[in-house]
Amino acid sequence: MQAKEKINCEPLKELVRTVPDFPKPGILFYDITTLLKDKTGFAQLIDAFAAYYIGKEVDLVLGIEARGFIFGPALAYRLNAGFVPVRKPKKLPAPTAKVTYDLEYGTDSLEIHLDAIEPGQRVVIVDDLLATGGTMEATVKLVRQLGGEVVGLGFAIELDFLQGAAKFKEYDVFSLLHYDE
Repeated sequence: MQAKEKINCEPLKELVRTVPDFPKPGILFYDITTLLKDKTGFAQLIDAFAAYYIGKEVDLVLGIEARGFIFGPALAYRLNAGFVPVRKPKKLPAPTAKVTYDLEYGTDSLEIHLDAIEPGQRVVIVDDLLATGGTMEATVKLVRQLGGEVVGLGFAIELDFLQGAAKFKEYDVFSLLHYDE
């Protein structure tokens, strides 16, 4: 289920720096650090996330390493929900569930504590960027493996031209800023 409702965050685009040829030639990188350092812009970003998810009975907000850690705790606070980090391997101290996923040139993995989600808990997963959707797809698998219910997938930025949201037709995908190129 794709989200149809949009909150106008277009003015925040002025706070996002674009960096050509990073991390490799031909890539235009959308750098949110310039938005994050702007106290008004950061507040508007969190307020927009919160406005979208308030009333959706969210138990937990999961933030994907590393930039999901920036939005996740602030959003969890606003929703009166708990926060759970989804980490790269060997970063969590207690027993974990793990999912390995494909990258353009290889694989990567994500982990979550086995006791992080109780069966039936309603979860929103947040990250900074939706490109191809591989990282989010792995995180959704972790949530389902632990018996959680995915309420929504939230992104600060979505690169529409990569069509990552197409992988998540059954979920409520909400992206604040959209880029077509």
